[in-house]
Amino acid sequence: MILVEGASDQVAVETLAARRGRDLEAERVSVVPIGGAQAIARALDRFGPGGLDIRLAGLCDAGQERDFRRALERAGLGSDLDREGMEALGFYVCDTDLEAELIRALGADAVLAVMEAHGDLGPFRTMQKQPAWRGRPVDEQLRRFFGSGARRKIRYARFLVEALDLARVPRPLELVLRLGSSLWSSTTY
Repeated sequence: MILVEGASDQVAVETLAARRGRDLEAERVSVVPIGGAQAIARALDRFGPGGLDIRLAGLCDAGQERDFRRALERAGLGSDLDREGMEALGFYVCDTDLEAELIRALGADAVLAVMEAHGDLGPFRTMQKQPAWRGRPVDEQLRRFFGSGARRKIRYARFLVEALDLARVPRPLELVLRLGSSLWSSTTY
């Protein structure tokens, strides 16, 4: 089971799996949005060694790394974990978040082309003219735009992953999906 913070992360992981020719259902891998980083402890209690004892992996944003670390330790999956220790457990940190990772991997021009193809370049240009966003770096503007509006973040998770060069997949997204079938078949931590 891959634990992710929200639905946009789930869409990104599942879209990349499809692009890589992976059938997660056949591999018995579920991507589960936990409803935000604050829910990681509850998810680990339910699905981890003290609960259903399912082999777990996950993604989190850099701002929630500490919460994930503490929850992993509390669940008995390690002690004094650092990022390397988290990765050894199959938990990867996105710098700043998955949207920022995707924007960096694609580059702003490619992201703008994706937005144009989906009819959102005009609204984005309007947002860029707002005083609060005028003159700010385009990657910050893009992250803000994806985070605003109903379900835009979820829609663009798919669109951006579909546009990725598969040789430039963000490291956390690549690694959480790269875990082999043998790892998933084990319930041993």
